[in-house]
Parts: sequence; C-alpha cells; structure tokens
Amino acid sequence: MRNWRFISIVIAIVIILDFYVFQAIKTVSQEATARTRTIIFFSYWGISVTALILFALLPFINADQWPRLRNYLFATLLGLFIAKLFAAVFLLVDDIRRLIQWIIAALFSRNTKGPDAGDGGISRSVFLSWLGLGVGGTLFSSLLYGFSNKYNYKVRRMRLAFDNLPPAFKGIKIVQLSDIHSGSFTDKAAVARGVDMVLKENADLILFTGDLVNDLAIEMNDYIDVFSRLQAPMGVFSTLGNHDYGDYHWWETPEAKRANLEHLKRIQAAMGWRLLMNEHVALEKGGQQIALIGIENWSAKARFPKYGKMAQAYAGAENYPFKILMSHDPSHWDAEVRSKYPDIDLALAGHTHGMQFGVEIPGIKWSPVQYVYKEWAGLYEEGRQKLYVNRGYGFIGYPGRVGILPEITVIELV
Repeated sequence: MRNWRFISIVIAIVIILDFYVFQAIKTVSQEATARTRTIIFFSYWGISVTALILFALLPFINADQWPRLRNYLFATLLGLFIAKLFAAVFLLVDDIRRLIQWIIAALFSRNTKGPDAGDGGISRSVFLSWLGLGVGGTLFSSLLYGFSNKYNYKVRRMRLAFDNLPPAFKGIKIVQLSDIHSGSFTDKAAVARGVDMVLKENADLILFTGDLVNDLAIEMNDYIDVFSRLQAPMGVFSTLGNHDYGDYHWWETPEAKRANLEHLKRIQAAMGWRLLMNEHVALEKGGQQIALIGIENWSAKARFPKYGKMAQAYAGAENYPFKILMSHDPSHWDAEVRSKYPDIDLALAGHTHGMQFGVEIPGIKWSPVQYVYKEWAGLYEEGRQKLYVNRGYGFIGYPGRVGILPEITVIELV
C-alpha cells in the first residue's frame, strides 16, 4: 500500500512536469506547420505516457530474474525525468521574468492583460524555451550514451614522491582497484579485458579498496576465475567497502547476513587476495620494510557505517618508516586519518565512483558528488600526506558512465 502511494505521488509530479515542459514544446513549434506540430505533440505525449506506464510496472519486474532490464529501464526513466526537470528550470526563469514584467506593466496601465493573454500579453521566450529543451535533451542523450562507457576502462598513471620512502621501495609500481560491484556486471568478456589491462602493467603490488559486490557474495560466482588472475610479486591485498556487508539487502536472519560476509571473505581468500580486517602487514623489499594498513569500512557520513577500527589496525605500524592505508570511504581521511595519524603517508580510497557522472577536461573537474564529498576523485595533498580516490572499476544503479570513466590506477612511488 505504501509503495503504491509513493508511486502515485511520483506519477502526479511527473504529469505536472510533463504539462509544464509541454508549454516549451508549443512555444518552439509555433512556427511549424499544423502537420509537423501534430507529429511533435503526439511524439512528446507518446513518450511521456509510455514512460509513466513503464514506471508503474517497475515494481512487477523481478530484480533477480531481470536485473539488466530493470536497471536500464530505471536509468532511462530517471534520465528522462531529470532532463525534463532541467528544462523546467529554464521555463520557471521565463515565467518569473514574465510575471515581473506583468506586475511592472500593471502598475502603469489599467488595461494590462495577464501573462498568458493573447495580443498585448507577455509571450513566452522562444530562446529560453529552446535553451531549456536543449539542455534537457543534451543531458538525456548523454545518459543514454553513458551506457556504452561502463566497461571503457581508463588507466590513470602518476608518480608520487616521498622523502621518507625507503630506498629499496623507490620505483615500485602499485595498481589500485576499487568498487568492482560484480553484481552489476553483464559482460564477462569486457570485465576480463579490464583485468588484462591490469596484468599488462606488471605491478609489484595490487590493492583493492572495497565494494567487491553489491550485496551478495554469490554475485562473484561468475567472476572468481576472472579476478583470481590478478597476481603481483608483493601480493594482492583488499579491504571491505560498505556494500560488502550486505547492509542494503533484506535478510531472513542475522545469521544469514553473517554467513554471507564469511562467504565473501572465503571468496577473496580463494582468489589469492589477502583481506585486511583492521590490521596491518609488513611489506619487505631489499631487506627494508614498509607498513600496509587496511581497515573495514569507516565513514564520516552518518548514513554509512563505521566498522573500521583504526587504532587496532595501526597498533605497531608506528615502527615502520613509511605507511600506506587502504580505507574505502575518502571521508575517513579528513575525519580521522589526518588529525590522529599524521605519519600515514599515502591513503587509498574509492566509494564515490565520481558519481559516474561529471566533467573532467583540462581546467575543469566537476561532479555533483563534490557537494557531498570534499575528496571525490584523484589525488589530494595536505602537508606531507597524500590521498588518492579511485573512480571505481564497476558501477551500481546507473549502468553507465558519463565523463567519469571506470578507473585502473597505476601509482609509482619515487
């Protein structure tokens, strides 16, 4: 009953939005022939009504049997709604302009007609109508195009210099992966091509910073053979992300939830990955050592859990001259790491995915996620400490990437 009430409210909002955006459609098509206008109007309402029907049917599409159909359908409907919402912003600006002009005119003329009047009224701006529809259409087209980018892996390379790095470790190559989200994959061959790209780097060390699955350990069943190919001379190490605990899935019993997490741990062990659970290990090379610290998910954001125990993981690591921390959520860096553990040299995180939507071109780096996370993609530095936030290997929710491509990070320590 509650779900239907929510659906009804959403449908009502969408219908109002549809009629509002239709005003722009009428404005930009006013010079067209009657036949062309009819085709435009029927097309607009045909798409809008179909979208409403499909939205109403979403609850009946089994997410387990039809995950790909459901994800694509939801993303398309959401994209269409957002596109219309953006278009409506420009229409609202236009209506505010018309209202102000009408009020000003009313103060000086008793014969002024309303904003929607015919001759002598204040007409809608064709320019703003076109601009609103253009922005909305561009956004929707970008979201559709983004479906093709979800396996378009990008290798990002960087050389990070540290004065206190032991000489034996200078020049070592680290590959960082994060946010695989195996439950979202639908193309095993494409995922395997990404693993091939990692192997071509011949890294000394591979580090995975959490969210191997969306919810269930069994999501890895078809991909164990793919990711078990990841090997490196100094090892493959991992930590848990917020999705790995099964917190977003309904479980019949607490025991079932715990069993799922234990299953996920066994899978990582079977793949040859060393899962770090609030602990640290020593990495040795040429008779010298550095510390690798890995903690469970710890977030400064209230809606995400704090399973991590930094004090436990750090204990004893102070004896090493150089320290790398793997912590899934980048908000941990500002909230605890920098203030309490200033001798942690390099922190590696993921979690944000760069929201899978944004702009990254020379001189411009933007994503809506930056209004929630201060550190959301790439390298950040404070004093002698550095944080790198990986944009994620996989995807969740929206089955695509716009502007923020899936990432394989290659870090060389110098």
